[in-house]
Amino acid sequence: MNRTHTSEPPRKSRFILFGIVFVFATLIGHPVSAACTDPARPNANWERCYMEQRNLAATDLSGAQLRDTRFNRSNLDGSNLSAVDAHRAKFISASMKNVIFDNAHLTESDFTKANLQGASFVRADLRRTRLFRANLRGANFTGARLTAADFLKADLSGATWIDGKTVCAEGSIGQCK
Repeated sequence: MNRTHTSEPPRKSRFILFGIVFVFATLIGHPVSAACTDPARPNANWERCYMEQRNLAATDLSGAQLRDTRFNRSNLDGSNLSAVDAHRAKFISASMKNVIFDNAHLTESDFTKANLQGASFVRADLRRTRLFRANLRGANFTGARLTAADFLKADLSGATWIDGKTVCAEGSIGQCK
């Protein structure tokens, strides 16, 4: 008898094995992302979502991925957005009274005309952020990074400045006095 023995698996088996390995490798190490329709929760991935005109008051989005997300005209009063990554997010005309942005990455975000009265930005990164005409009365910027942040016509009355000691005088519009 003339049998040929080979240690190589048949072609079809190799293709199936490759497919299984590819799928497994693709899934390992990648975080499960939330869809834009998923409920608000800590560490959610709402990157590039449209959350405009939503009532998200008193929600916990701590640690969430919010890059390029739009919250225009939404209500986030009393929400916890500490340690979020909201690079280039839009919060135009949003109501965000007493929101917590401690340790948040907010570079190049837009808070034009947002109501941020009493908001906490402790150790937040606000470089190149637009805060045009924002209400920042009583906000806390202790340890925040504000390089090139635009406070044009923003109300900073009563805000605690980056040194944690200076409190902006009543009538501080556009800059802390």
